[in-house]
Amino acid sequence: MAKTFDAITPELRDFIERQPVLFVASAPLSAEGHVNLSPKGYDTLRVLDERRVAYLDLTGSGNETSAHLLENGRITFMFCAFDGTARTLRLYGRGTTVLPSDASWGELSAHFPALPGTRQIIVAEVTRVQTSCGYGVPEMALVRERPTLLKYAERHGEEALAAARRTRNVRSIDGLPTALGADAER
Repeated sequence: MAKTFDAITPELRDFIERQPVLFVASAPLSAEGHVNLSPKGYDTLRVLDERRVAYLDLTGSGNETSAHLLENGRITFMFCAFDGTARTLRLYGRGTTVLPSDASWGELSAHFPALPGTRQIIVAEVTRVQTSCGYGVPEMALVRERPTLLKYAERHGEEALAAARRTRNVRSIDGLPTALGADAER
């Protein structure tokens, strides 16, 4: 039932843009390292073209994806239809972390809304596009976006969040440096 595509088709792009949540997976090279799987919400993902996607990454408790991308570049995105026709879509690729201090920040950040707590943008070159049935995914209704993360960022302010990122977001839970950590060492 799985079907593979050479690129993100217009139909798949429409499907991606309608999903209120996506999942991002990455892993270190070490077999002892932790595989990371993170849910992403808000209006933070963009299909840049048929082979590139990006998401606006907000300040959180960890920064595993950035560390894994710096080490090996592997990333997978998963989208599930929670309403309508069942479908699961995975985008496999190679990713990079773009920081506000990077030259490409202005061009990339223009694709996204200005959200409090913005940390970085993750960009992925898509190397494989695959759909599957999604029959095992339950049908659910979206009630609303949770405002908690944005309220947290607004309440603490950018200066406090930046200080927290410099201490809590520079290494992965396995001790790998993140792009923020590498940037701080320059």
